[in-house]
Amino acid sequence: MLLATSLKCWLCGTGRSMNQQTTNEIQRQLDSRESVLWSGQPRQRIMLRGSDLLGIPFSMLWGGFAIFWEYSAFIHGAPPFFLLFGVVFVAIGLYLIVGRFYVDAKQRARTVYAVTTDRVLIISGLGGQKIQSLALRTLSDVSLTESKDGFGSISFGNSFPLTSLFGGMSWPGMGRFSGPRLDTINNSKQVYQIIREAQKNAT
Repeated sequence: MLLATSLKCWLCGTGRSMNQQTTNEIQRQLDSRESVLWSGQPRQRIMLRGSDLLGIPFSMLWGGFAIFWEYSAFIHGAPPFFLLFGVVFVAIGLYLIVGRFYVDAKQRARTVYAVTTDRVLIISGLGGQKIQSLALRTLSDVSLTESKDGFGSISFGNSFPLTSLFGGMSWPGMGRFSGPRLDTINNSKQVYQIIREAQKNAT
């Protein structure tokens, strides 16, 4: 049953083919007795999230005020210190309005997931590689959030109460609230079933 479900999910794919480098990266993390049941990556390219219903208006307000403040300070001949101080807030505003979408897309492009016979692997990182290994035997509170198009996220462990609102946001410091998750993967329900069945076999 597990093998059939795993094969079916593998054939369905993730909406983006796994390249050889990504496959090799997963293989390097495996123990000798460990095998891959599923592997994939998050949804690629720039995308909007549910959190952007609040994030976009907030970023526009922040960025608009910062640019207006900086422009006013400039035309009124404010001291260089005030102009430099305003540049910092303008830069933050531009990141919130535009930059965070590119950072989020870049993070997802460098993230790979795998479910093995022993654990869930999350390999990610922009500046350096980060590897999260979640043992199936001790894994608890596995939850699935799925959209109508089949893409969804699988979260592990207890999380911040507003995880569904802030999950996946590329805002500085927000990652600690969401906890480990397989973010925006295709065929998420099938992957969820693979994890649950693998947990039964791992106990």
